[in-house]
Amino acid sequence: MVDVYNAVTFTIWLCGCNLKCPFCHNWRLAETKKDVCHLLDINLLIEEIDSAKSLIDYIHVTGGEPLLQWKNLIALFKYLKQQYNYKVSINTNMTLYKPLEKMIKEEIVDHVATDLKYPPQLLYGLPKEITNILWKQFLKSLRLIAEHFIPLELRIPIPKNIDYDSLILTIDNIAKILEKTNFYIIINPLLGPPITTPRNIKWCKIYCDPDKELLIMLREKIKELGIEKVYVRENLHFG
Repeated sequence: MVDVYNAVTFTIWLCGCNLKCPFCHNWRLAETKKDVCHLLDINLLIEEIDSAKSLIDYIHVTGGEPLLQWKNLIALFKYLKQQYNYKVSINTNMTLYKPLEKMIKEEIVDHVATDLKYPPQLLYGLPKEITNILWKQFLKSLRLIAEHFIPLELRIPIPKNIDYDSLILTIDNIAKILEKTNFYIIINPLLGPPITTPRNIKWCKIYCDPDKELLIMLREKIKELGIEKVYVRENLHFG
């Protein structure tokens, strides 16, 4: 009920990720820990999807970073579209440009969700040189989404203690890339314990749990840019 705004999804979580976000609450899954990750029985998955087909608006795949398994995803998405004509959504960090391009060229992606992790040097959890390369790939992927007019859910993780004026400027630049695309923004506060169990608790004590007033202020600032569809996510509720 929250993976695609205003839609019901059948959500599949895949293991593995190419980022090391310090706030990640799915870090055990992202690091392919054996207690949460296992091989997927495709036949069982299809049975479960079939049993819920009257309720589903989207098949939504998230992670981790699902594009690490892009070849198998393409095969799965093709099958689901041919057999059920489901709409397909993928939640990706969009730093893996080539796999995303291959999926889009197959015309099997109906909706994309991604996080605008800004500043990336703080939120990616990787060395500066690698972060700079991946950030460029992210922006390139946004242009790809725009070129193919794919509906986009742009989630913005909000930490505290950062330069918010720079964040607003970045959002404005990205909105110009997406201006001909059907997109909306979800303001997503980074939450720490006890609500989540982040990868780096010490980091989270500094940057997690921004004030509600900050979230409302950011929403209004973003709307002033001319972006109408802006929502605040508060403990799995949208306001």
